[in-house]
Amino acid sequence: GTKIDSTTDRGSPYRWTLGDKTTIAGLEQAVLGGEGVPPMLPGGIRRVVIPSKLGYESLAKPIPGMQFQDCEEGRGVGPIPPPDVAFAEYQRFKNIYCNANRPYQPDLVLDIKLYGKRVQ
Repeated sequence: GTKIDSTTDRGSPYRWTLGDKTTIAGLEQAVLGGEGVPPMLPGGIRRVVIPSKLGYESLAKPIPGMQFQDCEEGRGVGPIPPPDVAFAEYQRFKNIYCNANRPYQPDLVLDIKLYGKRVQ
């Protein structure tokens, strides 16, 4: 696999509110835990493999007359590399995960460090 994006390299952590549907389901599950995996605690670090069905598979659904979906940051689910800051990473992401002509969607491997505090 190839590293597509790194919020650590950019110095800009990915932020979202759990349950707000702005991030991929696999990332939510990795943080919340389940099926024998405990929830992450603040400061915790976890490497997760997210299957395509819990990742960006929905971004590659064909739209008549379009090859790529509209997968800019702020549209659809994240994390998506910001095109204005990480253009090359965004292009790789778009060609892999937003390409309706691609025969499959690869799984994701994410290293997650949880910042902040849990609010229940």
